[in-house]
Amino acid sequence: MGKLYLVPTPIGNLKDITLRAIEVLQEVDLILAEDTRTSAKLLKHFEITTHMHSHHMHNEHKTTKGIVDRMQAGENIALISDAGTPAISDPGFLLTRACVEAGIEVDCLPGATAFVPALVNSGLPNDKFVFEGFLPVKKGRQTRLKVLAEETRTIIFYESPHKLLKTLAQLVEYFGEDRSISVSRELSKLHEETIRGTAAEVLKHFEEKPPKGEIVIVVGGKK
Repeated sequence: MGKLYLVPTPIGNLKDITLRAIEVLQEVDLILAEDTRTSAKLLKHFEITTHMHSHHMHNEHKTTKGIVDRMQAGENIALISDAGTPAISDPGFLLTRACVEAGIEVDCLPGATAFVPALVNSGLPNDKFVFEGFLPVKKGRQTRLKVLAEETRTIIFYESPHKLLKTLAQLVEYFGEDRSISVSRELSKLHEETIRGTAAEVLKHFEEKPPKGEIVIVVGGKK
């Protein structure tokens, strides 16, 4: 029986990969990558020549059984996403669940995850928090925001730059303009930035300076 390795990859700075992650990627029989073109650059940088297959949200329902079959036949397989830890707002859950059900060992390596540094450097309470990932695009979005407006724990969202202004405006609407917010973007990269303030202040900042790069929003809980 083979084994599944969930291997975190850097969210920006390539130096954030662990020595163990490099070792695992070199030694497994196959690497499953969310986007093989993106991951090829990472593997080339660390001189990893292991063969890759594509495994993403559009094909994971079809490919999971075949991957499990390969591990049951003795192959060791690593799963990586474009950046960060697999299954955190990325593919990985379906395959992990299938391996657990099939009795295949799953080993998740520690490593980069965008929401952790964003939460810690926000200055907001982090002893208890809620990770929401991406909000629903349309259906259920307003309902979810109304529920979360009453949440007393710190809340973490992922967001894309072209939707940030809309989301911040909705946070002002549903959470109130005085709710404490921290927005981190381009974490671990050259132009890393964290903007802290009230919901209204942070919205005004990004209205004047359009955002770029991957974004994590950290919102203080209701007092």
